[in-house]
Formats: sequence, C-alpha cells, structure tokens
Amino acid sequence: MSKVGKRIQARTRPACERVKDFNEVELVINEEEAIREAARDIKYCVAPCMNRGCPVNVEIPTMLKLVSQGKIKEAYESLITRTPVPSITGRVCQQEVQCEGSCVLDRLGEPIAIGAIEKFVGDWALENGIEVAVSSQKKGKSVAVVGSGPAGIVVASELQRAGYDVTVFEAFHEPGGVLTYGIPEFRLPKRIVRREFEKLKNIGVKLELGAVIGTTYTVDELLKNFNAVFLGVGAGRPMFLNAPGENYANIYTANEFLTRVNLMKSYKFPEYDTPLHIGRKVAVIGAGNTAMDAARSALRLGAETYIIYRRGRAEMTGRAVEVHHAEEEGVKFMFYSSPSEFLAADGINVSGIKIMKMKPGEPDRTGRPRPVPTGEIVNFDVDMVITAIGFYPNPLIPGMTPGLKTDDHGRVVVDLEGRTSISGVYAGGDIVTGESTVIEAMGWGRRVAKTINRDLSRT
Repeated sequence: MSKVGKRIQARTRPACERVKDFNEVELVINEEEAIREAARDIKYCVAPCMNRGCPVNVEIPTMLKLVSQGKIKEAYESLITRTPVPSITGRVCQQEVQCEGSCVLDRLGEPIAIGAIEKFVGDWALENGIEVAVSSQKKGKSVAVVGSGPAGIVVASELQRAGYDVTVFEAFHEPGGVLTYGIPEFRLPKRIVRREFEKLKNIGVKLELGAVIGTTYTVDELLKNFNAVFLGVGAGRPMFLNAPGENYANIYTANEFLTRVNLMKSYKFPEYDTPLHIGRKVAVIGAGNTAMDAARSALRLGAETYIIYRRGRAEMTGRAVEVHHAEEEGVKFMFYSSPSEFLAADGINVSGIKIMKMKPGEPDRTGRPRPVPTGEIVNFDVDMVITAIGFYPNPLIPGMTPGLKTDDHGRVVVDLEGRTSISGVYAGGDIVTGESTVIEAMGWGRRVAKTINRDLSRT
C-alpha cells in the first residue's frame, strides 16, 4: 500500500441522518484533497482507465496531471472534450467497474478516486462560472436532438460547439431525461442538472420542452426543418413480471414511482401538489441501480423496505456503493426469491406476495447461475410493491415514423456509426441498446455526433 499511497475516502453523511431527507449522500472532496489524490504516484498511469475503462474515452491521465498541478480550469477544459457534464458523470458513473476498475493502481494497491476528482472539477467549474468554448465558424446547418438525457446532452454539446445550430426537444417540462426523472436527489441533485443545462443554453443550444415527438411533431416534420435528426429518447417503457395480480392498486413500476418522486417532487408534498401513496411495508422487485434508487426513496418516505431478488448477492447488478448505502440505511434484502403471484385481501389493494424460493442452477447466457425454482412458496405481507426489472424503448416514435427499422424488442436499428434506416435520421443510447448506463449512453452520443458532423460536412 505504501508504494502507491492510500486512496482518499469520500465522506458520506451518517445513515441515521441522511434517511430523513433527500439531500446528497456523498460529499464533494475539496481542492487540497483532489490535488493530493490526483498526484498519488501518477507515474504508474498508462491509461487503461481511458482506453478500456471509459466509454467516452475521457483523457484521465491528462486530467489527473493537471489537477495534481492545481490547474483546475485546464483540467475541466480537458474533461469536457469528452464529457460535457463532469459534475453529473462524476456522480453517477460506475467507476468501480470502468475507469477505476481499469486503473493500474488497482493492481498495485488502491485505484485513484477518479470519480471523486471528476465531480470536484465539474462542481468547481460550475461554481466559478467557467464557460465552454464554441467554434466561431458557423456551419449554417441545424440539428434536432430528440431527448435531453445522457446521449442527447453529448450530441447537443458537441455539435453546437462545432458550429451547428442545435435544438433539443424534450417531452417533459424539465430537461435531463433519466437524470431528472429517474435518479433521486440524494444521488444527483437536480440543481446540478439545471446548471449544466444553463451552460448548454449559454453556448446557444435551444431547448423546447413539452415536445412529444410522434405527436407534437413527427420525425418527418423535423427533417423538413433540420439537416439532421438525432433520436436519443432512451428506454422508458417498463418490463412487467406478468404475474397474477400485477394490476392490483399500489403496485407501481419504478418508472412511475421515481418520476413522481423526482420530477414531480412528491417527496416535498404538500409543498408540491403530487400526492403519492407510501405503504408501511414496501417490496421492491429487482436488484439493479433503479431498484436501489426506488428502495432508498421509499425508505426516506417512511416505509420499511425490502429488496426481493431471484438471484444471490453476488449476481446483483446495482453498483456496490449503492447497495452498501442501501444496507447502511436499513433496506433489507431477500435473495433467491421470485414473486409468483400478488395478493389483495380486499380484491383491490395489494396486501401480499406469493414468493417462490429459488436456488442457483447452471450458468445462463450472462454467465450467472440461472435461478431455479425449488417448489417452496412463502407468503410475504406488504402494502405496496415497486417493480424494477428493466426497460424497453418507448414505441411511440417508431410507431409514428414509417420506414424506421426496429428489432424484435423495439430498439431502433442502426449501423455502427448510428445511422438509422432513414436518411438524415440518427439514433444512439438506450433506444438502440436497450437499458444501459448513463456513461454508455454518452459514449453513443459521442460516436453519433462525430457521424453527423462527418455526414453534414460532405453535403
């Protein structure tokens, strides 16, 4: 350990305190801590963190070197060549399996706290009003970006900075997509999202809210007014268990629950006029990041909360740090448990779940042990359920866009560079891949922004 120094540990608010509110859990490190951490035996860095670990290929060694020298503004300018919103990516990226998981120092001792440094640099730039450079040479062409989530943010930023006129169309009344409606305040404060969008508007990006593409405008109408259209609306259609009783009252999808909590501010009721039923005992079905967000939100709203998962702890897909935080806060876990039926004592409101106990079987196509029913069924009393088992792309745009090719799961089909079956229409992120991470969607945004620039430069 002494060879490479000891990694800084980001401070978190005590669990007994943070479960009482929706304020951010992890605190931002200060400048002195960032400089010290970035300088921690940086000579070992040969950039697997950038080349293998980061979907947007952030120049992490350059950023770390500049921070270690106290050149925070220059570090920020380096960061935004690859990620326009480091305050956001520093908070929500799965660094432990991406950049930090690929860090050379991870093999020599402890990886550099890249996420904490990135978050500090991004927040420092916001607090100091650092603006983004934009090309002085206008292209004389315009691009419509449909969706203001992670992929759309990157496309809008990169093309506006390259000299295009960009308009972002967002269906909701606030921008940010999943960053706003999906990720809770305690993981990603919405003031950060709003300030990042202010920076986009400052460089000239236009934003039209409440615009549902497929109804407000069609893709064909956008093509008549823009030189290119990028579809980045994500994957917001929830999967269902298709179990008996799934339509009983007080059974929510995570999408509905988190949208009410985050976008519509139901956690501030009655200050915000968004009532939301919260049971005394809540079961969240699933074990990914969305499930952790839903469980921790329900806990903060006063419920005794359980995660019900058909596999074991080792197979959970949620970030290790979020699982750890959930356990600290009091979320309980039921492994090898799969809902087979929902019960309602009054025939209307959910009152319990019939749970099939599972056991690990042979590996499936994911490499994880396949959950196998044991035949044992137990009844579990609850008065609210949140299902968080995955998402598909919304079928609205494909259904209203003749000629737009999709696959059997409703994902838009593209070539390797993001071109769809319609000339001038591009797509990337979850609408192409299905449910993925924020940074993976941003990686698609970078790829497609380059494609659009190349294609429009030829015409």
